[in-house]
Amino acid sequence: MNKIIKLIFVLCCFCGIAQAQPQRPKLVVGIVIDQMRWDYLYRYYARYGEGGFKRMLGEGFSVENCKIPYIPSVTAIGHSSIWTGSVPSIHGIAGNNFVKDGKVVYCTADDTVNPVGSDSKAGKMSPRNLWVTTIGDELRLATNNRSKVIGVALKDRASILPAGHHANGAFWFDDKSGKFITSTFYMDKLPEWVNKFNKQKLPNKYLSKKWETLYPIDSYKESTSDDNNYENGIVEGEKAVLPLDLPTLYKKHGYKILRSTPFGCNLTFDIAKAAIEGENLGRNTDTDLLTISCSSTDYIGHQVGVNAIETEDCYRRLDKALADFFTYLDQTVGKGNYLTFLTADHGGVNNATFLQDQRIPAGIWNKKGLVDELNKSLKTKFNT
Repeated sequence: MNKIIKLIFVLCCFCGIAQAQPQRPKLVVGIVIDQMRWDYLYRYYARYGEGGFKRMLGEGFSVENCKIPYIPSVTAIGHSSIWTGSVPSIHGIAGNNFVKDGKVVYCTADDTVNPVGSDSKAGKMSPRNLWVTTIGDELRLATNNRSKVIGVALKDRASILPAGHHANGAFWFDDKSGKFITSTFYMDKLPEWVNKFNKQKLPNKYLSKKWETLYPIDSYKESTSDDNNYENGIVEGEKAVLPLDLPTLYKKHGYKILRSTPFGCNLTFDIAKAAIEGENLGRNTDTDLLTISCSSTDYIGHQVGVNAIETEDCYRRLDKALADFFTYLDQTVGKGNYLTFLTADHGGVNNATFLQDQRIPAGIWNKKGLVDELNKSLKTKFNT
């Protein structure tokens, strides 16, 4: 009798194992903050709220000793490496621009496709230069295409390369029209939810008022003075001093000025929410994937550097945008039903002149000078 009972117990255990279903998140959200240095997590920590970066640090895991196994660390390579788990020599994206078949090409440029949602050349893009599959590609293949994969970003390369070849859609911002667009690589017409989103004209709303600091400007103690020689202007020819008169700058420069403000991140999270609603992400039988890249942090960093008040204010605003987005996910997908991660495609360095003024050895890479020296050496060596 004891043997029979033991046998029944063992069979029940095996049946239980066979019937058990693995617990998978309903939605995976990958967030890349373009040019975010790891120390921004702590440098601005005192004024972060509880729902953004602090929530991720408190409720998740933080890996802070990561190494980048390639050079250069630029947007296209970083996003490709994150989402493929590979490196340039394998995934094929060797830079934002690189040589292919003897010609310099842009990483996502594709003359075989046409823009969808605009007549701008910004729509002639695809992931054809990416040699391998992304996480999203593998997810779609593994679920017999039941999983949905969507990528959104201001930058085309930051939307396309993470979303991959087999995504349901990748959408990026078009400076000419002020709308989010795609290409015929993915579809022949924009989904209705994207058209509906574009009709709101949110870029106009964000550019209708000045960029003021969230807090009194003299309380920004993690930054250099707002008016200094270490900055290159918020865009070429426009001094980076807050508050910035965005309505006037919009009239002069068009929608592209939005990229160099924190509100580009807000707009990105706006369309991320629209994608969740429009595609019913997180409400399907299999895990869905949403890739998000915040590009404005990179545009601002390139213009004013890592010590600017504009950079500090951008991250304080980004923290609030993250908190709002996580609350939205809690309410729509459900807390505990989604998995999210946040990382950066690359970091940023201090302005070389700033370092020199601190008596720290530094200099600027003179690419043209190096090329001239190499050509001179080659000519001397080979007599050509």
